[in-house]
Amino acid sequence: QVQLVESGGGLVQAGGSLRLSCATSGRTINSYAMGWFRQAPGKEREFVAAISWSGGSTNYADSVKGRFTISRDKAKNTVSLQMNSLKPEDTAVYYCAADRERFRSARSDMSDFASWGQGTQVTVSS
Repeated sequence: QVQLVESGGGLVQAGGSLRLSCATSGRTINSYAMGWFRQAPGKEREFVAAISWSGGSTNYADSVKGRFTISRDKAKNTVSLQMNSLKPEDTAVYYCAADRERFRSARSDMSDFASWGQGTQVTVSS
């Protein structure tokens, strides 16, 4: 497993933007598909976006398609989630996760991910 740390959360008005980042201390994440998930109060954790180990393919939840963009910087060993046109329903704790196996495609099932960050709060006001 790898240690993941999210950053970039905060409070933003509806229609605004935020950029979340996920970094690791120690081990590289460059060989792993990565994902972003979120959990709103009283709700189950849900898939948001994922990127393959190579960065060549991505996958998004229908609710964020066209508004969110996942990317990775292998030189910096980081993964980011650019969130535009934010809505109040995007309010949640956002988690970064690393695949349990290396060299795989983008995936959306939580059971495929073995390493999780502590989460960063995103609050969108109306």
